[in-house]
Amino acid sequence: MSLDHPFADAPAFGHTIAVAPGVLWLRMPLPFALDHVNLWLIEDGAGWAVVDTSVPDRRSRELWQAVFDGPMAGRPITRLLVTHFHPDHIGLAAWLQRRFNVPLETTLGEWLYGRMLSLDSGEAFTKASLRFYRGAGFDDVLLDLVRQRGNAYAAHTRHIPADCLRIRDGETLRIGWRGWRVTVGEGHSPEMACLWCEEAGLLISGDQILPSISPNISIWPSEPEADHLTEFLASLERFAELPADTLVLPSHGLPFRGLRQRVAQLAEHHAERLVETLDACAAPITAHELLARLFPRPLDSHQMFFALGESLAHLHCLRSRGQVSRETDAGGVHRYRRG
Repeated sequence: MSLDHPFADAPAFGHTIAVAPGVLWLRMPLPFALDHVNLWLIEDGAGWAVVDTSVPDRRSRELWQAVFDGPMAGRPITRLLVTHFHPDHIGLAAWLQRRFNVPLETTLGEWLYGRMLSLDSGEAFTKASLRFYRGAGFDDVLLDLVRQRGNAYAAHTRHIPADCLRIRDGETLRIGWRGWRVTVGEGHSPEMACLWCEEAGLLISGDQILPSISPNISIWPSEPEADHLTEFLASLERFAELPADTLVLPSHGLPFRGLRQRVAQLAEHHAERLVETLDACAAPITAHELLARLFPRPLDSHQMFFALGESLAHLHCLRSRGQVSRETDAGGVHRYRRG
């Protein structure tokens, strides 16, 4: 059974579509293979609450200016909410904060992680990255790429606000005439703030639940022993409890109905990936060798790092379940084996 998409087409970049009374869908371009991000404007008294911001580049700023003058009709931003720390979501938060003199509102985990990464560009960062990717099985050529890449986050997202207004799981935010309950998702990012409005039947899902792709679930050098896939699968259950007719407003793709079906699809996708990973571990295998099996298509360097992180996420999940073991050789390379 396919998902129900009540809107056949997305708005043009910098334009909006009303998805419910007082809620506008805004789309912005991204300079990646995933070429867009969805943002949300919610009427809030004399102004607008904004959910997510897009990347910090000139084109996004110019499009935002057109939105200020057009759909927002000159009314100010009254609240600045960010679902998570990734550049397409928090990238322009500092710029919008300065312009409208409003605090950044997000979970503490997302603000701390983004703030930390935006400032962490020293030698210790490079050493930790080299140790991590060597352990994953990168050869000298790929390790040189790690050195050249450095802190890719800080290179593009330099300005994270120096303070934030913390929002928490289960808290209800009063925006305009409606309440929006914060529901935290994990796995894709540390503490993603999704927003559920029971009155309107809307869920702003961030990257936690997307209609046509699985959000990237990765292990990164800053938390090398994490088990983010187990966290993601557990947090999916929180969303399966919401009403079946909920209109999901995702950060990528089209709004859709069929939340419970999509939750089941995402869980099934990762169950299949875990079987593939377990089969690949019949003989000792590195994460980099596994990557080639799970992602046989050509990948650019940006995609390769995400694919490596996702390969590790599945290995770590199986290791947590006791289904694979890990051995480390004298060079620090980790190999995983079934049993």
